[in-house]
Amino acid sequence: MKQRTKILRLIIIAALLSGAAFFFSCREKIEVVDTSLKPDVPTQVIHDFVTSYTDSAVLELELKAPLMKYYGKKEEPYTDFDEGIEVFFYEGRDNMVGQISANFARYTEKDQLWEVSDNVIAVNDKGEKLETELLYWDDKKNLIYTDKYVRITQTDQIIMGNGLESDTKFDNWTIKDVTATLYIDDE
Repeated sequence: MKQRTKILRLIIIAALLSGAAFFFSCREKIEVVDTSLKPDVPTQVIHDFVTSYTDSAVLELELKAPLMKYYGKKEEPYTDFDEGIEVFFYEGRDNMVGQISANFARYTEKDQLWEVSDNVIAVNDKGEKLETELLYWDDKKNLIYTDKYVRITQTDQIIMGNGLESDTKFDNWTIKDVTATLYIDDE
């Protein structure tokens, strides 16, 4: 009889422990599911992200980023590139006409607006180099702009100022408030 009581107790203890383990494991899974539905958690994360955009089978741009996070549950969805971004502009597969790089970028779907910041560098097909800390790239308006400090380096001069507007290829640009122009001597 004592043997049966011991076995019965062991069975009851094992059942209680199994039930408790089942209860807590289910509870943990529910919390994980609930967390994944919160808007502050990315719905998509991609490491070593690379994508290309083409028009009529002609390469227009290639985008590369070490990390892409898409926040699809936000009221206004957006994509963050927390570890930087590089965008290469093309006119055909082998004809690169410009590039932009930055340490951070965000694309807002609703506005079709890119915000690139922190060590922004843009280079066009003429070799002109733009440096700034914040740049907006408006897909709808085909416009690049900023109200921050900019520095443009050309072959013969460096132009500094505040604010800039340009087409998306960075071919036709205007500095709003030029603060200095330095001429580069070839000798």
